[in-house]
Amino acid sequence: QVQLIESGGGLVQAGGSLRLSCAPSDGTASRYTMGWFRQAPGKEREFVASISRSDGSTYYADSVKGRFTISRDYAKKTVYLQMNSLKPEDTAHYYCNVQRGPIATITPGDFWGQGTQVTVSS
Repeated sequence: QVQLIESGGGLVQAGGSLRLSCAPSDGTASRYTMGWFRQAPGKEREFVASISRSDGSTYYADSVKGRFTISRDYAKKTVYLQMNSLKPEDTAHYYCNVQRGPIATITPGDFWGQGTQVTVSS
């Protein structure tokens, strides 16, 4: 069973930036469609972004479109979530996810990372 190793969370002021990283333990990030999800206290886990395994196309939640960028580094076998212009409402625990199928999607797969906390202060 693949494990997802996440890093990059932290505390940042509104308007700032953070970059999250996710690396599958088996080094196979390029084989999967990968997604990021987040969960704020008292709320349901929600989709943030996805990147296709087939052509690298991406898909974003409306709430982060234009501010967040999901990307894949094939050499480092890592998927990133670059988060710019952060807002207090972006505060949440962010999770990396291995998704099913070849195209970017909002549907989570079965494998999750442990998550990393992002806190945006106003």
